[in-house]
Amino acid sequence: MKKSLSIILIGCLLVMLGVIAGCGDNTSEKGSDAPEAAKLVVGAIGEPHTSMLKMIKPDLAEQGIELEIMDFTEYPQLNPALHDGQIDANFFQHIPYLEDYIANTGNELVWTVKIHTEPMRIYSNSIDNVEDLPDGASVGIPNDPSNSGRALMILENAGLIKLKEDAGVTATENDIIENSKELKIQMADAAMLPRNLEDLDICCINTNYALDSGLDPVKDGIFVEPGDSPFANILVVRPEDKDDENIKKLGDALQSPEIAEYLQENYPSCVLAF
Repeated sequence: MKKSLSIILIGCLLVMLGVIAGCGDNTSEKGSDAPEAAKLVVGAIGEPHTSMLKMIKPDLAEQGIELEIMDFTEYPQLNPALHDGQIDANFFQHIPYLEDYIANTGNELVWTVKIHTEPMRIYSNSIDNVEDLPDGASVGIPNDPSNSGRALMILENAGLIKLKEDAGVTATENDIIENSKELKIQMADAAMLPRNLEDLDICCINTNYALDSGLDPVKDGIFVEPGDSPFANILVVRPEDKDDENIKKLGDALQSPEIAEYLQENYPSCVLAF
């Protein structure tokens, strides 16, 4: 009888241990099923883009997104990197630049949201007013098609040249119909133009490169692009990712009031949020 009772007790203990072990396994399984943080790798170049992305990292982390910022040094690197899958999005370009890239490569990329504008300016180490530019002066402009067209439009707005009526953002030197000062247009990589101020009379420089070189766009610029510029900076992705929830969260974060306030405080009048 005692032997039978012992067997029963041992059996009950084994059942209880099995239940406990089963509960432990379930807990472990639930832990392994917990969703991992999604990762987004975003390419950028210079300020204020990099600082803006750093600002939104904590907000995205709270939403389960790990943001990695990949820094590039030249504009032409970023769209191929996105198309080839090295990065998930890029944040550096305006719409005409993207359209020119697509037209020339056939590689489809799409923009999701407009973030801000960075008015291009004319800079000079030798004059304080475009009206003082001498005849035969040397003028530096970016060598990529969309930004060179943009620079020519600014030169026209400044009264230095006149373009064909329908030249638009893709204007080239061939579209110049009046150049009364006989300006000598010299094209260079956009990143090099701040250095070229030592040798050229004026240069049309993108704001991010001006900031990176230590120029103050508001104080040092002698002429600014009009406010109705079509050159909004945008978030760009591959077509299949346009409606991705994490990409939408990234776009929302870049359009937040905190970002707008940051731009206003740190780049007043030279970077304008949408």
